[in-house]
Amino acid sequence: MSTLPACPQCNSELTYEDGPMYVCPECAHEWKQIAEILNNESEATARDANGSALKDGDTVTVIKDLKVKGSSSVVKVGTKVKDIRIVEGDHNIDCKIEGLGPMKLKSEFLKKV
Repeated sequence: MSTLPACPQCNSELTYEDGPMYVCPECAHEWKQIAEILNNESEATARDANGSALKDGDTVTVIKDLKVKGSSSVVKVGTKVKDIRIVEGDHNIDCKIEGLGPMKLKSEFLKKV
């Protein structure tokens, strides 16, 4: 009894693994393993203050005055930040803020527009 999934295209039970892919020998359909798909989706997710999922290219607003470390500047409430990038780490948003330059922000202080 095989634990491999049936082919999603032709429902054949004769599927086999080929590296990170499943392959159907009857219709030659190839697809990614589900565990890999789930890992890729969970890797680059960031949530804003309301719990909405953020993705690369989104526009967000700042919900709290944020002091800029090593400077006397402050990112004010309501500042609109365009074209964000999701990155790994504690400060999970990379962006450019007009007048301040490149910044790393925490998603918990942002709200999706």
